[in-house]
Amino acid sequence: MNGVHDMGGQQGFGPVLIETHEPLFHAPWESRAMAVTVAMGASGQWNIDLSRAARESLPPAIYLYSSYYEIWIRALEKLMLERGMVTHAELATGQQSTLPVQVSKVLTKESVDAALKAGSPTERPIDQPALFKVGQKVRARNMHPQGHTRLPRYVRGHVGTVVSLHGGHVFPDGHTLHASPPFNVPVQWLYTVVFDGPTLWGEHSDPTLEVTVDAWESYLEAVV
Repeated sequence: MNGVHDMGGQQGFGPVLIETHEPLFHAPWESRAMAVTVAMGASGQWNIDLSRAARESLPPAIYLYSSYYEIWIRALEKLMLERGMVTHAELATGQQSTLPVQVSKVLTKESVDAALKAGSPTERPIDQPALFKVGQKVRARNMHPQGHTRLPRYVRGHVGTVVSLHGGHVFPDGHTLHASPPFNVPVQWLYTVVFDGPTLWGEHSDPTLEVTVDAWESYLEAVV
């Protein structure tokens, strides 16, 4: 989807200002927000791409107004409301008033470290050979899907060079086709493609600038 989250310098907000010695969390509630989001994600009621899609589909004004972890919590509320795991009244009062929804998995404190170390790898076996090879020129497709995608708007329609192949990985656009388990898990080849600055930003761009993008195979087409 084309949303305000897909910035790429297009909104005129200026450079990213890096905070010196930035703390991991700026307030105690942020660590709790992360903990709750991770624990609910482990319940198996949605996948990482559905979680990303929930954040990206927040209204633009709310998305831009919210801090990083506020976006996480607003998306979590959205996901839970859609699945009947919480009500608007419960969110407003902070008090449970309905029976909890039964889930298939529960992240306990004893299993947190192991679960975080294991992560959620997206690499999968893939039978068909890769369409592109290292050093090949490819064009990012000029696509504007209605659903979730990981192809940034600012590279669409531009030519870059394949610099790495990563094997088969879960295709995020297809990973959001079903809102509840079992999830559709299509697999595609994943590539790293490098684009030079002037190609993306025009002749006044820094000529030494390069942007690398991890792109799934259906995002790309051969340059002939």
